[in-house]
Amino acid sequence: MKYKILVVFTVLLFFSGCAVLQTITNISRLKFKIDSADGVMISNIPVSGKSKLSDFNSLDILKLSSTLASGKMPVSFYLNVAAQNPNDGSGGYGATDITLKSFAWDLFVNNKKTISGNIAAPVVVPGVGERSIIPLKIEIDLVELFGNGGLNEVLNLALKLGGKEGSTSNLFLTATPVIGTPIGDIAYPDPITIVDYTYN
Repeated sequence: MKYKILVVFTVLLFFSGCAVLQTITNISRLKFKIDSADGVMISNIPVSGKSKLSDFNSLDILKLSSTLASGKMPVSFYLNVAAQNPNDGSGGYGATDITLKSFAWDLFVNNKKTISGNIAAPVVVPGVGERSIIPLKIEIDLVELFGNGGLNEVLNLALKLGGKEGSTSNLFLTATPVIGTPIGDIAYPDPITIVDYTYN
């Protein structure tokens, strides 16, 4: 009898170990990259479609100058992070939805650490082989972070991000995802670096 119990226990332990290994394998295939920056505003003025100071109207320039004179220049936008879950059931991997329970992140602009944050609620990344977008709300003060080099210099930082030829190439994130699984939450052992030109 004891022998039978031992055999059953061993078999259960084996399959449990296989399930854990499969779960970890599936999680390791989740990838991230910076997709885009939307709704970029400087001092609550949209910068979309603009490339230089003269593209702003006189009232906007007056407001920007007044804000800068007060020692501030707030910028807000949504940084969209693409999460790709390739666990769609092909290639020998079972179809698996992955739930991000936590996504603690730090934002770097021009290699300078700016602000930190986390997702407000869990995010499910379906196992359909397609990417899901995770929008991160960003609010920073350019003068506080980079100093007051004059209106043109401060404005150019915002235009580089969300203007007519805007790019996220001067941004990157470090993040520590925590994944919800049937065997409990699993945190990445080390922070990952997320850029806009390739999946991590």
